[in-house]
Amino acid sequence: MPRFLTMIRIDENTLPGQEPDPGFEGRAAALFEEINKAGVMRETRGLFPTAEGTRLTWSEGKISSTDGPFTETKEVVGGYSITETRDKAEAVEWVRRFLEIHPKNWTVSAEVRQIEEG
Repeated sequence: MPRFLTMIRIDENTLPGQEPDPGFEGRAAALFEEINKAGVMRETRGLFPTAEGTRLTWSEGKISSTDGPFTETKEVVGGYSITETRDKAEAVEWVRRFLEIHPKNWTVSAEVRQIEEG
């Protein structure tokens, strides 16, 4: 079965001030239990803020590095998951359900990409 990488994108400049509603933790726990029981989830984690990261760039035969935060970037990858599903449609459906548990006043997006195997 194909594996998919989902990158959860957030705006670091606005999200930290937005507290989740009281039911968010319960909705997330229920969905993670369901996706684990379905045998789909392989790995998932949140990422530290970009303030603690370093960006490396290869350009014109040279490496440059920039320590975070990366203020010129509006959206950053705030977390990721690796799932193994029958097809892309199933992977997208799980991600849609994940996004829907978030508070309505949050803006969170996700990119789903199949992982090249072999």
